[in-house]
Amino acid sequence: MGKRGVPVRDYFLLNMNSVVRLLVISDVIWMGALGLLGPIFSLFIVEYIEGGNAAVAGTAAAIYLITKSIVQIPAAALIDRIRGEKDDFWIMFFGSIAAAFMPLLYLVIHTPGQLYAMQFLYGGIVAFTFPSYMALFTRHIDRGSEGTDWGVSFTLTDLRSAAAASIGGVVATMVGYSPLIITLTGISLIGTLALFPIRKHLFKK
Repeated sequence: MGKRGVPVRDYFLLNMNSVVRLLVISDVIWMGALGLLGPIFSLFIVEYIEGGNAAVAGTAAAIYLITKSIVQIPAAALIDRIRGEKDDFWIMFFGSIAAAFMPLLYLVIHTPGQLYAMQFLYGGIVAFTFPSYMALFTRHIDRGSEGTDWGVSFTLTDLRSAAAASIGGVVATMVGYSPLIITLTGISLIGTLALFPIRKHLFKK
């Protein structure tokens, strides 16, 4: 086993290979942006969806999770069936772009039915992007440092969630939901674009 660098370097992603580093950076930015809305999602539904209440919010969350769970295994099997990494990358990239724009629909929907349809579509998109991300991460993980790579990824994810939870509520209170949603969409797109440099590492063969 090779000698590891100073642990503090792991927090700055300095001991990771380029592919895993870019995946983690993208995930932190992309999911961090969506996390701005997460803690206040129920409040948004109550205020902006006709007849919105806790039951509607719970049903919307359930539809997203159930759809993602059911579609995810067939999606992952399809991704594995296609040889090479190009399909993994493009599904992850374009799926992330589509998912980044999804929150904008919150600005134009008004009924529980529209919300449920959106959550169904959202779950289907993520069901394809998540296995693609995980496939690339697993394939390019630093051998001998698998625990560290995953540990750093989840640590930054937790820190990201903590920061987003506090910032999202403050921003929504100060400027409203619409500017918050537009802002998080822009940040999500930046996170998705951070994936693009991975191409040069994947398409060498």
